[in-house]
Amino acid sequence: MSSSEFVVFYLCVLAVILACRCVPLLALGGRELSPRLSEALGLIPPAAFAALVANDLFDPASGIGVPALASAALVVVVARRTGSLIWCALAGMASYALLSLAL
Repeated sequence: MSSSEFVVFYLCVLAVILACRCVPLLALGGRELSPRLSEALGLIPPAAFAALVANDLFDPASGIGVPALASAALVVVVARRTGSLIWCALAGMASYALLSLAL
């Protein structure tokens, strides 16, 4: 790919990315969203995070490991009690490290 082709490709990709990110902001700017839509949009970050975690927990190539599932269970308990992302992350990393060393 020549440099001029690359520049054209890059500018096209940049235009599409900017359109996908900016057009909704400009179209919805200053408007109140319905409570139902706001609630649905609020579920996107936890769903994306859960998908990333589930992908690592249930990876067919590496198998389902006891340390990973036990750490995930502990993180669920910590999340229900504290509601803090930082405590969940710390509890998950610490329990996974300890269980990996022990097993």
